[in-house]
Amino acid sequence: MAANFARYSKPVVGLVLLLTFTLAVQAAAPPGWFLAGTKPASYEAGTDAQAAYNGHPSAYLKAKEPDPGGGFGTLMQDFRADKYVGKRVRFSAFAKSDGIQSWAGLWMRVDKEKDSVAFDNMMDRPIKGTTGWQKYDVVLDVPQDATGIFFGVLLDGPGAVWLNSANFEVVGTEVPTTGGKGSKLPDGPTNLNFENR
Repeated sequence: MAANFARYSKPVVGLVLLLTFTLAVQAAAPPGWFLAGTKPASYEAGTDAQAAYNGHPSAYLKAKEPDPGGGFGTLMQDFRADKYVGKRVRFSAFAKSDGIQSWAGLWMRVDKEKDSVAFDNMMDRPIKGTTGWQKYDVVLDVPQDATGIFFGVLLDGPGAVWLNSANFEVVGTEVPTTGGKGSKLPDGPTNLNFENR
């Protein structure tokens, strides 16, 4: 009897460990979220109980290959803007990263029909390399004629990013916006004498 147990105990232990890992990391976008981007097939998203923070499991977005080949993936959601028109909104979350060679960031966009009227993707303050948990946010104004709001986390290139404690809220005008209109333009001409470097 002992010999029979010994013969099967290693495969059983291996199976238990595999099932435990499978339950801890589930490769499917969390309910209410979906995977998109310019190259979504090169990325995967899911939940990761082993990367818990603030007592909650995390969502993750990671490249499937060492080089996804020049496209980004995003774990995102979208909804109607009706409840938020005329207000300032903030999407915030804690994020950590591993081996990001290009960049990642939270992002939010406000649309009027097919046109983007406000946008920020943290490209000017990207998440890079390997980092611990840090809080990030994007803040935008929602104009009266807005029709849709979109937000999420994006990853461009190899690596992985985890998201935790995501929050979407209306904030006061004392909170500065982090983005601008669809195409962020300066307020006026700059460096006309080419002396600024």
